[in-house]
Amino acid sequence: MPVTGGRLAVSRWPADDPGAPVVLALHGITANGLSWARVAHHLAGRVTLVAPDLRGRGRSGEVPGPYGIAAHADDMAAVVQALGGGRVVLTGHSMGAFTAALTAVRHPHLLTGLLLVDGGVGFPVPAGLDPDELITSVLGPAMRRLSMTFPDREAYRAFWQSHPGFAGSWSPWVDDYIQRDLVGQEPELRSSCSLEAVRTDGVDQLGALVSGAVHRLPLPAVLLWAPRGLMDEPQGLYDERRLAAAGLDPGRVRALPVPETNHYSIVVGDVGARVVARHLLAAAGVETSGDPGGTASG
Repeated sequence: MPVTGGRLAVSRWPADDPGAPVVLALHGITANGLSWARVAHHLAGRVTLVAPDLRGRGRSGEVPGPYGIAAHADDMAAVVQALGGGRVVLTGHSMGAFTAALTAVRHPHLLTGLLLVDGGVGFPVPAGLDPDELITSVLGPAMRRLSMTFPDREAYRAFWQSHPGFAGSWSPWVDDYIQRDLVGQEPELRSSCSLEAVRTDGVDQLGALVSGAVHRLPLPAVLLWAPRGLMDEPQGLYDERRLAAAGLDPGRVRALPVPETNHYSIVVGDVGARVVARHLLAAAGVETSGDPGGTASG
């Protein structure tokens, strides 16, 4: 689909009914659109799911900058236009949640519903800490991967299968998602993600414009958060105390934990994907009575 400076690759899982609602799903900072494949499985053709590879990632890896969350938000407006201009349910995971929130603020006419998944709520940068240093401390392992090469696809698969955040979540959908990231030729395969894009977007989401978007949303939203972190550690990005300190308006953002999930498995694992799918269907106004979509507590 055309955007400023190039064309974004977009994955699409069509609904059984051509007139069904459309969900536009935005991935995380070093991910790609196929990170939503397991959610698509649980949506089961009841809505159309559209998931772009954001510029600088996946099969949009060659789309040049400028990067930044505002650029991604404006790209999403172009994607909606390319889809026919109808309004969509918007969702995003991790950095994608920050992008979804800013898209809602910049282009409120585009969406009918908003679901944030383990992202979108920012916290003040500690005094004296350089934002680039903070991003490196949080995303260090992911950013190191961007500079690595792999002799073949099996080696890349083994790398991800040993990642604590994916333990117990491996599936054909996850395999497709991580394999989509590879570019180059054996024996020097590498990630498609642009290091410049990751650094620019990571620092950008710490700024007041982006991190504060969740406080300026034009419509109510749900935030689903994972109790466990990126490496499956017991402390996730959010908890009840941190969310209370963020000053969210409970009338605008309803925050719900998704038990038994970490930052990755909340979208790629079966438990998390079921819950995300159920909330997307609800946001789209699709009947979910009797749907075995799991629950989010709260």
